[in-house]
Amino acid sequence: MEQNNAKWYVVRTFSGHENKVKTLIENELSDSDELRARIFEVLVPTEKVFEVKDGKKKTKTKNFFPGYILIQADIDNRVKDFISNTPSVMGFLGTGNTPIPLQPDEVKRIVGRISKSDDTERTETLFRTGDFVKIIDGPFNNFSGVIEEVNEEKMKMKVMVSIFGRKTPVEIDFVQAELEK
Repeated sequence: MEQNNAKWYVVRTFSGHENKVKTLIENELSDSDELRARIFEVLVPTEKVFEVKDGKKKTKTKNFFPGYILIQADIDNRVKDFISNTPSVMGFLGTGNTPIPLQPDEVKRIVGRISKSDDTERTETLFRTGDFVKIIDGPFNNFSGVIEEVNEEKMKMKVMVSIFGRKTPVEIDFVQAELEK
């Protein structure tokens, strides 16, 4: 079977089981020539994000679509049954028992977003405009204030703190603050 007949389909999984399902399907593909001829790619759309937690910067992988994976396949009943009966799979997106393929422009957008995220890592912050924070490092250590502005690219924020009774904007790094409880 040729790959140009293949279309992309969305498969629902239990949330958090996306990589497990991908591994199960890929392991079965390595054992079956018939399935390998019809299933071409299994994709868990993810991106790398920086997360600032407890003053430390960590990188983690985050799913674009928790609970979903993408499969490029030439679907027939055997392929549909195999995927539907894989542990942790809830079924295909579609109407009734009929899987509906993604439109080509949707596939380009999703795959483009994945390849773009490989090039640039995104920062996921716990900080939002209007949040109360306590500064834990630097010359304004132990001051508290309200976030006025968040700049995720530079990993900085502008916080309004009260210095000698006057509200003063202070620009600090994400790692210099923590959310007030």
